[in-house]
Amino acid sequence: MKTQAELSALLFELDSRGYKAYKQIKGEYDFEEFTLIIDYVQGDPFAAPTQCSAIITQAIAKFPEELYSTLSREIALRDYLSRQFAQVAREFSGFRGTGKSGLIQGIEPVQEVLERTSVFIDDQDIEVRFWVGLPAKGRSILGRQAEEMICYDLPQIIKKALFYASLDPELIKKHVETVEDAEWLRSELEKRGLVSFIANGSILPRCSGIDPRPLTENVVPFQAPAGLEVSFDCPNHGKITGMGFSKGITLIVGGGYHGKSTLLKAVELGVYNHVPGDGREWVITDANAVKVRSEDGRSIASVDISPFINHLPQGQSTQRFCSNNASGSTSQATNIIEALEVGATALLMDEDTSATNFMIRDRRMQQLIHKDKEPITPFVDKVQQLYKDHGVSTILVMGGSGDYFDVAGTVIAMENFQPHDVTAEAQKIAKKHKNQRLLEGGELFGDVTPRVPDAESIDASRGKRSVTIKVRDTDALGFGTEDIDLGGVEQLVETAQIRAIALGMLYGKEKYGDQNLSLGEMLTKIMDEIEAEGLDILSEYPQADLAYFRRFELVAAINRLRTLKIKEA
Repeated sequence: MKTQAELSALLFELDSRGYKAYKQIKGEYDFEEFTLIIDYVQGDPFAAPTQCSAIITQAIAKFPEELYSTLSREIALRDYLSRQFAQVAREFSGFRGTGKSGLIQGIEPVQEVLERTSVFIDDQDIEVRFWVGLPAKGRSILGRQAEEMICYDLPQIIKKALFYASLDPELIKKHVETVEDAEWLRSELEKRGLVSFIANGSILPRCSGIDPRPLTENVVPFQAPAGLEVSFDCPNHGKITGMGFSKGITLIVGGGYHGKSTLLKAVELGVYNHVPGDGREWVITDANAVKVRSEDGRSIASVDISPFINHLPQGQSTQRFCSNNASGSTSQATNIIEALEVGATALLMDEDTSATNFMIRDRRMQQLIHKDKEPITPFVDKVQQLYKDHGVSTILVMGGSGDYFDVAGTVIAMENFQPHDVTAEAQKIAKKHKNQRLLEGGELFGDVTPRVPDAESIDASRGKRSVTIKVRDTDALGFGTEDIDLGGVEQLVETAQIRAIALGMLYGKEKYGDQNLSLGEMLTKIMDEIEAEGLDILSEYPQADLAYFRRFELVAAINRLRTLKIKEA
């Protein structure tokens, strides 16, 4: 291992040489308080920046063991340190030449606390992974500026961001304990017969559709209606009271702009833990809850949507339904079946993003278009069967049809962003104004048929390159020659998740593609390995920019790959 002084001398020596000469700095260097590892060196100043990692021993960092003594605490501390490193690195980064010159960057987490590959910690070491934009003028090395960045700025960043003595112990403790309590609350939902929980005082509205921070002006804190209040005694925070969403069917109603969709959005992202101060720290949802919607134009590969749709024109099969350009109703039916196929225990739906003809068919339309001419069985006739036959609950925003009063176990009305329990009133209305529509869809929900993918159809090759992956924000993934549209997968929150999902697809294909496993079986094996060994198993080399994903988002990407083929049963 070389020394810091040797790296400093080498950078001075490289000054004014061609950019590719930077390749010589790859390797390990012993700094006074940490070890620097330069894993990959960029080829020019406009390319992806140089990948580095630093390892600090606990003898120097000195983080108390109780801060990472359990898995939830460890993930929370790693998240906190990732945020600290990114913030401090931003303060030191500056323009030092062409392209990405002068950049020192860590991963930039959002409001959710996820397991990431940016920071690791145990009782021996802390490892941080980050990027450096090696400075250049044109394509000539600025060696003196590189030496200043790496040998002067970087040690200060590490000391300020990753030494316990430099940090606020109370803020760290709050971050760790908040996440630990959230994880504990999620583990309690099943015992209480709940799908989700929102604490009193939560702030649900966000700054905007593109800014996930909490709204700060004219905010109405959440307050549960008395009849739906439940309390928990958390390990750290103590007693927390709020509204529980019971298993079964919950309807969220109310006028436009009163907070129905805002409430559902908070619930759907409650599958993740949140940072202190987010306002949704105590919005906790079953980890297997899946938001579903219609997605006009998505591809579908051999999905049995017959519980909802059958006898299509021209005799097209709905037991192995395929489409390169699905309609709103067939896509929504498919999204539900695909979620059930891999273990969803709750569905979250909003009428604003649903296909109208999939959600409801009233009595007048039933009289005009007889059932033998209508292949769609509306969700209103299947939602109770879904819970009765498969134990899958539904939380549904519905402002336009009272037909759901007949099937809902709980009805919540939103008024000025506050929930009111109107279940009794809704049931009274349902009895007074009897629904004259005919029930459709039989007595049972129907089977959910496992599918076995053809591994060769999951192909990331492009031209001479065996693997080509390009992440485009949280709504698109370039996978080989195909672009996977993830815009309808609404529980994705970070591009780091998309990158990890792409690697997960490749990992599943290479390791399990020849074992004739169903999608559900393959995903179980992949997720079990990630849980046991971490996200690093997905990559051939250390990466800073991978984040935890659920099985539901992984399978959503696979299912939206237009080349996907399913083997014959």
